[in-house]
Amino acid sequence: MKLFISRPLPDTVIDRARAGFDVTLRGDTTSMSQDEIAASLRDFDLVLPTLGDFYSAEVFKAAGNIRAKLLANFGVGYNHIDVDAARANGIAVSNTPGAVTDATADTAMTLILMTARRAGEGERLVRAGRWDGWHPTQMLGMHVTGKTVGIIGMGRIGEAIAARCHHGFEMEVVFFNRSPKTPPFPARQLDSIQDVARACDILVIAVPGGTDTWHLIGADTFAAMQPHAIFVNIARGEIVDEAALIAALDAGQIAGAGLDVYEFEPKVPDALIARENVALLPHLGTATLEVRTAMGMLAMDNLEAFAAGKPLISPV
Repeated sequence: MKLFISRPLPDTVIDRARAGFDVTLRGDTTSMSQDEIAASLRDFDLVLPTLGDFYSAEVFKAAGNIRAKLLANFGVGYNHIDVDAARANGIAVSNTPGAVTDATADTAMTLILMTARRAGEGERLVRAGRWDGWHPTQMLGMHVTGKTVGIIGMGRIGEAIAARCHHGFEMEVVFFNRSPKTPPFPARQLDSIQDVARACDILVIAVPGGTDTWHLIGADTFAAMQPHAIFVNIARGEIVDEAALIAALDAGQIAGAGLDVYEFEPKVPDALIARENVALLPHLGTATLEVRTAMGMLAMDNLEAFAAGKPLISPV
């Protein structure tokens, strides 16, 4: 079967793919164009796409005679794929949940500590040669131990972040989730996002992307937060109204933000780049060799199961 892989992946994943399929590997690290996506649907039996490869309803229509039967997405998030349109064209979709949980939760903790303790600002100070030496009131930040963390979305990743905050930093955990959830550690489920925003010192977004969560976090959430609180997003950029976030930072409604994702990435607003109280990462959520390899191997599990006529391992 002919397999198209949209981006370079770890060598062990590519080696496994080539051992079982007729592989075409796109060498470019950027998102595919709409013409490339349409061609992948017409010319291959199987496709391994990833974030930024927008398989929209329009591209399915434009593709014409579709040959592909599976989109084995590299990533847990699949909001870049119109799953209904794929199914309407006889295409199954899978993803890679589980493999990303710990790495993404670790990135959330990185941003919490960077933002609260002003680590990015401090590193820039040292690198610029502007540090004059230690003194008692230098760059005072927020002590995170014992604070209250608010989690929006208590799925696998949200729970992993909350567990790190509770067990590692003795934080009180409050959260909002659409369905009732009972984590295996002390945590209070509140009735709304705004209730969580009001109650916490650190607000972390961990819901999936997609039309249901577009601009889920906006001006009303930031208005509810305490002025000393910080905001962290490791989910998807479009979940947050970025203009409302910038306005809240400019108005001093919140103390800072830690971001790994952006509404229009890879474009990051100059207003965020200019702010010393904002920690910015280039979508590093799962960026370890072990995790990206595990993601690729789970995608391969799905591809091989499909090719063998067996049920998908992690269907969407």
